Amino acid sequence: MIKAILIFNNHGKPRLIRFYQYFAEDMQQQIIRETFHLVSKRDDNVCNFLEGGSLIGGSDYKLIYRHYATLYFVFCVDSSESELGILDLIQVFVETLDKCFENVCELDLIFHMDKVHYILQEVVMGGMVLETNMNEIVAQVEVQNRMEKSEGGLSAAPARAVSAVKNMNLPDMPRNINIGDINIKVPSLSPF
Repeated sequence: MIKAILIFNNHGKPRLIRFYQYFAEDMQQQIIRETFHLVSKRDDNVCNFLEGGSLIGGSDYKLIYRHYATLYFVFCVDSSESELGILDLIQVFVETLDKCFENVCELDLIFHMDKVHYILQEVVMGGMVLETNMNEIVAQVEVQNRMEKSEGGLSAAPARAVSAVKNMNLPDMPRNINIGDINIKVPSLSPF
């Protein structure tokens, strides 16, 4: 099972953090620092697998990572996961980001965090791999983009809500409500 997905730049600044196991926030920060320290000091020509740090679970956990340009993509997994399978999953995730953002870079992760999280949720949810077919993931992202465009995005939501309320066929509001011995007088409200 995948325990955490961490993406950070060459300076250790986190760009995406997703924990699938509960850790307190200060522990998460220590895990990020330790993981960056473990991964960044390794040469590019060495194996992309290493034992998890002391904070994330020690020898029962593995850190599997890839270094692309200025970003480290790190998956923390337990011993039941295949190292090569996770390495391939990282490749699928990065290629999907590349297709969706047309040459993905660190700024895409910063300014389109919602889309990056959506793509990640198409690939992994709850620590379990959902989809590895890049074409299927991209198709779902395109469906999401079309839906957002048809709805006018979040900025149009208040206007749509007001117009929906105006267009409702509500019966006339009762002026007096009687429930047993209780009598409630409802004030008249002005129309929209």
